[in-house]
Amino acid sequence: MAIPRTDSAVLTGRRVLICRPEPEASRLARQFQAAGAETHIFPLVAREPLPETPERRTIILSLDEFSHVIAVSPYAARLLLEELDTWWPQLPAGLNWYGVGAGTAKALAEYGLSPRKPDGGWTSEALLKLPSLAHFDGERVLVARGEEGRELTRRTLEARGARVTVMPLYRRFCPDYTPAQINTALGEFAPDAIIALSGETLNNLIALSANCSHNLYDRPVIVPARRIADQARTAGFNAPCIPGSLADNDIVDAVTEQRAGRDGGSGKAK
Repeated sequence: MAIPRTDSAVLTGRRVLICRPEPEASRLARQFQAAGAETHIFPLVAREPLPETPERRTIILSLDEFSHVIAVSPYAARLLLEELDTWWPQLPAGLNWYGVGAGTAKALAEYGLSPRKPDGGWTSEALLKLPSLAHFDGERVLVARGEEGRELTRRTLEARGARVTVMPLYRRFCPDYTPAQINTALGEFAPDAIIALSGETLNNLIALSANCSHNLYDRPVIVPARRIADQARTAGFNAPCIPGSLADNDIVDAVTEQRAGRDGGSGKAK
């Protein structure tokens, strides 16, 4: 396990609410605990694979007709590769693989692929800046993602001349928490910082906290991109912060910097 680039005592006594899905939530919690923090795991997005359909099987079997394959998340990458294992003992040559961010690229690389990823950033906007995705002459692009997702990648690539096929592999949903569970996480735990790494997570947090006694809006909330930071500010959060990357140690560092700023150090919101 990587050790956070922080003083191990810097977050002692700080309470961090982690709203990521599992298993990522537990992995991140261990990083925060190594930095001295107390954690509460409260996933606000859960995921489950979608059942295979004849349409999806047809897409998989025609993989050799595509020029580019994009996975939008590590979970999408893993599900795609598991399915490809069933139908393609050896993957077609000549495919260009892409991961939206380092974590997704790592999931593809662990399978033996050589994926491309944004030089800086981990969003669809950053991915779309890659030169190899700038112009198309009717080439086919496969996008592996969740059942519902942003349409930016599809629309942009189609506008650039690509023929895009979106392949949903999983669905996301908000877990069904009882009022007591919500109050324990948001009220009784009283987090000093909140980890909400998607717009959907943030929206679910806002919805669940509406009828709960809490003081969350003046707490630092760690979000993945400026678009989500703007969304958080609009909702009333005073201190949204974008980490240096979505790697666990950078998320821990972002909370550390925020707390240092509140305690008179140099930490600052982004």
